[in-house]
Amino acid sequence: MARSDAILERLMRLHPKKIDLTLGRVLGLLDRLGRPQDRLPPVVHVAGTNGKGSAVAFMRAMLEAAGYRVHAYTSPHLVRFNERIRLAGQVIDEAALADLLGLCERVNGETLITYFEITTAAAFRAFAETPADILLLECGLGGRYDATTVVERPALTAITPVSMDHMQFLGDTIAEIAGEKAAIQKSGVTTVVGPQTPLVAAVIEDEAKARGARLHRFGEAWHAEPGDHGLRYRSGARTMDYPAPALVGPHQVANAGLAIACLDELAGFDVPSKAIAAGLGAVDWPARVQHLRKGKLVDRLPAGCELWLDGGHNEAAGGILADVAADWTDLPLDLVFGMLDSKNPADFLSPLAPHIRRLRAIPIPGEAASLPPGDLVVAARGLGIEAEVAPNLDATLEAFRADTGGPSRLLICGSLYLAGHVLAMNG
Repeated sequence: MARSDAILERLMRLHPKKIDLTLGRVLGLLDRLGRPQDRLPPVVHVAGTNGKGSAVAFMRAMLEAAGYRVHAYTSPHLVRFNERIRLAGQVIDEAALADLLGLCERVNGETLITYFEITTAAAFRAFAETPADILLLECGLGGRYDATTVVERPALTAITPVSMDHMQFLGDTIAEIAGEKAAIQKSGVTTVVGPQTPLVAAVIEDEAKARGARLHRFGEAWHAEPGDHGLRYRSGARTMDYPAPALVGPHQVANAGLAIACLDELAGFDVPSKAIAAGLGAVDWPARVQHLRKGKLVDRLPAGCELWLDGGHNEAAGGILADVAADWTDLPLDLVFGMLDSKNPADFLSPLAPHIRRLRAIPIPGEAASLPPGDLVVAARGLGIEAEVAPNLDATLEAFRADTGGPSRLLICGSLYLAGHVLAMNG
């Protein structure tokens, strides 16, 4: 076990809850660490439900193509915790991560604190000590009480599409959830807003007025849509045509557009069209409608079969996958499906149901909170999907090899935790 993994295991035991909505603990630890949140480069703070990571990935690729040194903070990780912290373009190395986590553990002592709070404090310390031009900072799940919100004056905030998710922490209605996400807005700071439902848009606007933030909204201040050459972006009287995003799916047009809109509004940074185009082509964000083209799992598939992976896990993510699947008319689509017990499998599967030939439900390895595969099968069959239980991914792949019946497309989906396991197995 790596030294950082051992420390992370100890940090998980410092608080009985995974998430506890308050800022007092993280602010106390940051004070004892010398307030690194006050020594960061300009920050773009990103909240929302779906598309946060993709928007950050697009911005990072575009800024790096323009020659800037970019810090980035994202969550959760897929295979190794190190993925969450990028220092000036590079994933933090094991020795540096272990030293940072060890420092935070010593400074915090036995004080109760959540895993996300103490690891965010460690990230801020790393970002403050490593020179860079900008920090792209993704919220964990909320906004108002998210540990990342301690940055008092970001250069810019952004809100990607908001939908139902994390109801046990953020509220039972879309208005409550939107209010929590919109609370990252700060007085005098522009908020770039992605596509939203009318109710969510109204909540964001009310919060902006209350906080004195300026809105730069999709559909008003900026537009992004498929174009003759890939992506057409419009802002004011300016229209620009760019290559299609390298990330798959029609939803990535809006995510890429939001990234461009953020760079347009970011004072002091020059990101020319050439860098935007290069970033659109170079962007990499695993487990987001990802085509796995090589690896140990891919090698086990019959000839002519494709393996795809997606970590989306809520109703909106199911709708996004359904939009992608609607264009997959050349091959039949089979699902390998696993999900945590905090999610609703029927909500996720409902939009996908017309596109699925069959589904095999599996437990998520190593996750006590994994929904029983039998429950997933009940949900799938209730939607008219042919479904059965499989003990694990290995057995599923063997069954797929035995009865695929010709070229087909296999999509593994339902959880980022499952996606991380798949990427680790694939090598």
